[in-house]
Amino acid sequence: MGSLLLVSAMGAERRVAVIQNGVTTEIMRESVGAERLVGNIYKGKVVRVLPGMQSAFVEIGLARAAFLFAGDLPDLELDADGTKKIAPIAERLHEGQDIIVQVAKEPLGTKGARVTSQVTLPGRDVVYMPTVDHVGVSRRIEDAGERDRLRQIADQHAPKKGGLIVRTAAEGADAQAIADDLSFLGTLWESLEAKAATVRAPTLLHRDLDIALMATRDLLRPDYDALIVDNPAEHARLATFLETFMPACRSLLRLDDGDPPLFTRYGVEHDISRALDRKVWLKSGGSIVIDQTEALTAIDVNTGRYVGKSNFEDTVLKINLEAVKEIAYQLRLRNIGGIIVIDFIDMASEKARSAVYEALVEALVPDKVRTRVLPMSALGLVEMTRKRVRESLPRSLAEPCARCDGRGWTLTAHEVARQALARIRDSVSTKRDLVTRVDVHVHPTVAEALFDEYREQIEGLERRYGVEIRAHHNDRLEIEHFEVKSR
Repeated sequence: MGSLLLVSAMGAERRVAVIQNGVTTEIMRESVGAERLVGNIYKGKVVRVLPGMQSAFVEIGLARAAFLFAGDLPDLELDADGTKKIAPIAERLHEGQDIIVQVAKEPLGTKGARVTSQVTLPGRDVVYMPTVDHVGVSRRIEDAGERDRLRQIADQHAPKKGGLIVRTAAEGADAQAIADDLSFLGTLWESLEAKAATVRAPTLLHRDLDIALMATRDLLRPDYDALIVDNPAEHARLATFLETFMPACRSLLRLDDGDPPLFTRYGVEHDISRALDRKVWLKSGGSIVIDQTEALTAIDVNTGRYVGKSNFEDTVLKINLEAVKEIAYQLRLRNIGGIIVIDFIDMASEKARSAVYEALVEALVPDKVRTRVLPMSALGLVEMTRKRVRESLPRSLAEPCARCDGRGWTLTAHEVARQALARIRDSVSTKRDLVTRVDVHVHPTVAEALFDEYREQIEGLERRYGVEIRAHHNDRLEIEHFEVKSR
């Protein structure tokens, strides 16, 4: 199996998964009606300037004002030696000023969104930057000849205003495709500027693609095996998008029949459950423990049940090297960002510490999200950062636990209802004619979510398989626990 892009649109949310060589490497989700904010462009109003922090708060119409750093403003001064210098923010912004900004990071926890006035408009082959005078080619295109070819095309078709970056997806693209992409993005920016001149702040000027279209645009390539969708309406929407913007990939689109459910068949449901676990076991018997706090993520490597077959140093090195691969995988799967501290098992040998550090750097290469790794300390600690633009998968599927006064997490009623529906679908689709009735015992809040958000899917299962599905409220059940019984 090569690469697959899976899109599931059930109930009130969309989920996207990337499968590479049979392994789930990325999972993304968003609720319908509560789409991601990153990429959205607003006409905002400066409500407060903080000279001491070289930043400002900008009202863009969200629950909390957005945060703008001075470095995210395009206006720069030049020193005498020609190097760039950021002018003081108080000289460039004042309270009450209107400004066009783009969301760079989602609101996280108690923090508002981070915005930038250096707008970027991504297309299939290029990213247009109307406020930056720069032309570049993605560093992920390694072939020097191809980079030179794309650079020549970019220079030839560069817009009069602003700059551009040729994306990795443009590798092998012809000049006309890149020119068409730039023309479309240039027209889009002109329309946004025209709209901004006629509306009052705060106003949304442009909404970026939702998660399904964004993943299709950014991830799908002609060498993928398939783009599989489990919803007819979503299939039609993606078909239109591919025909318009990515005709070379239109033949990859497939509609799944839902037996068994798409994410169950490809093991994504299992991987989601694993991504919610605090402890992840390694094949050797060792383990890693992942703890997320508001400020950082701590990852602890343990020997666990593994005792080794040779000396202690060899045992420790083997577990640490195995942990490196799992850590890189889990960071990408869970979309963990921000500051990350990894506590490897202590190693006395400098050679062993270097081997583990180099293995970690190499394991992070396939990760498309920007990372920075500092050298390992003598105590076996590695500090690193991974760019964070949205909530991690565990945080997006869970909420503070009322039973432990917010010290832990429990799944939302919506997520438990979705899992219960998946179990019901498994039960009726695998046993088919043997099942006439399915009883699901759930917490009352889960029952409400189940029949509020998934009534259409439940009725569809009843019609398709000729079964009766009943939900039974049981307030003695924990919210995460449910039972599905078929007869």
